[in-house]
Formats: sequence, structure tokens, C-alpha cells
Amino acid sequence: MRADEELLRATSRMSRRKLASLAVIGLVACSFSLGHPQKANVAAGKLVRSAYAALEQAPDSASARRNPFEGDAREAIAGGKLYEQHCAECHGEKAGGTRRAPSLLRPEVRQATPGTLFWILTNGVVWRGMPVWSKLPEPERWQIVTFLKSLVPLSTETTHE
Repeated sequence: MRADEELLRATSRMSRRKLASLAVIGLVACSFSLGHPQKANVAAGKLVRSAYAALEQAPDSASARRNPFEGDAREAIAGGKLYEQHCAECHGEKAGGTRRAPSLLRPEVRQATPGTLFWILTNGVVWRGMPVWSKLPEPERWQIVTFLKSLVPLSTETTHE
């Protein structure tokens, strides 16, 4: 049996729902360019998806959460060590971003609430390649948030987009 005939038979056995789901997944996957991760071309118009769009997806209840370690220098230092272990490989040693992940020094991140950052850490941004970090204990995730909030960007020119 030829490969295309085999594929046709397998496809005909799939339910319409599965086919529709696969089509949607395929469209979403194709709409995001690997060469320019911040932009996506969508058929009718050009939709620019920012690397920071996920910050807007946090539910209000998550955004409103308060950081139990806010302003605690010891917890920020501990968060810095955790950042080095889990985040620096993608976001850069100084959080300025790399080709793999965006800068965490940008205004979008700086202005995000601690609860929003905690939500992003917990849930990841899978469509952008950021893993889910819910496996880290909650206090450690808050320490990372504390560290991120303690960072002061040197200038916008030193960060990658």
C-alpha cells in the first residue's frame, strides 16, 4: 500500500472533531515564525504577537496576588540563585534576554504585578517555549519573582527583544 493511500485511510478513520483540532493546532503552529518569535502573520491581517502578550493573559485573581517576600533582600538573593539555575540559560545571565527568550528588564515585565509574574512562572508560556515551573515549590517561585522585581535595567539598548 502506498504511503498516501495509507494516510488517506488513517485520516478517514479520524473523527471530524480530531481533524478540526489538528487543523487549528497546525494553523497556530504555522502562524508563529521561528525566525521572528515576536511576530505572527495571520491570514487576513498581520497580527503582531509580542513576546510579552502572555502577561495580559493572567486572570485578575492571579494578578491581584501579593508577593509574601516583597522587598525582602534575603529572598531576592535566594531568588537570584534560583534564577541562575532555572532561568538564565534562556533569559540571559543578567535577564536581558537572548535569542531563546525575551528580556525580563523590559517595561512590560517591570510593570507586571508580582502575581502576574508568579502566574507566568507557574503556568509557563508553552507556545513560546517557556516551560511550566509549577514543579518548583511556591516559595521558590515567589523568590524568583522577588529577584525579578529587584532588578534595575541599565538601559533599553542593552536588552534583546
